[in-house]
Amino acid sequence: MSRLFTLICLAFALVLTGCAQPVKTDYTAFKQSKPKSILVLVPQNHTTEVGAGHSFLSQVTYPLAEAGYYVFPVAVVEETFKHNGLSMAGDIHAVSPNKLREIFGADAVLYLDITEFGTSYQIISSDTRVTVTAKLVDLRNGGLLWSSSATASSTETDGSSGSLVGMLVSAVVNQIVNTVSDKSYQIAGITSVRLLSAGNANGILYGPRSPSYGKDAK
Repeated sequence: MSRLFTLICLAFALVLTGCAQPVKTDYTAFKQSKPKSILVLVPQNHTTEVGAGHSFLSQVTYPLAEAGYYVFPVAVVEETFKHNGLSMAGDIHAVSPNKLREIFGADAVLYLDITEFGTSYQIISSDTRVTVTAKLVDLRNGGLLWSSSATASSTETDGSSGSLVGMLVSAVVNQIVNTVSDKSYQIAGITSVRLLSAGNANGILYGPRSPSYGKDAK
C-alpha cells in the first residue's frame, strides 16, 4: 500500500511538471518565410486610454530594427493610410495582406493589440501597466509567422515595506505622479522591448541585418 501511494505521488508530480513546462513556439513558417522588412500597423486599442495606440506605436521601431529588420517608418505608413481614407485601427487591420503587399511591398506585417494601458489605484498600491499582444503575418501568402504577448508594470521595482497609512499615501502620490508624468509611456517602452526583441524565449527571430541571423531557435 505504501509503495502504491509513492508511485501515485510520483505520477502526480510528473503530471504537474509536464503542465508547468512552457509551450515552445513553432518557428517553421518563420524560418521558411525569411522576412526582411516589416510593416507595423497602428495598434488596436482595447483600453480607455485614447493615446495608447500612438504611444506604443512610437516605440516599436527600435527593438525591431535592433533585431535586424527594415521597419517601414510608422509616420509615413499612417499618412499613407490617411490619404486612402483609413484612419481607424480597426479599418486598417481589416485591409487584406495582398493589398498591403501591393501598396508597401513589405515581406511581413505586424498586428498589435493593446489590452492594458495606464495607472490604476489598488488600495495600498498604484500600478502602471501595459499589456500588448502581437501577430506577425507573411504578406506573400497570409500565413501566421509568429505571435506573442508581453506585459510590463511599475510594481516590478516598487517596494512594499512600511506602515499601512504610509503605503496608502504612497499609492495615492504614485498614481498622481505617474499620471502627470505619463508613466505609461515609459512602461510601454519596456513592454515593446520585451515583446519585439529577438533572442528571448519564444520571441521574434533575428532578421537578416543582425549578425545573429539564422543562429537562433534551432
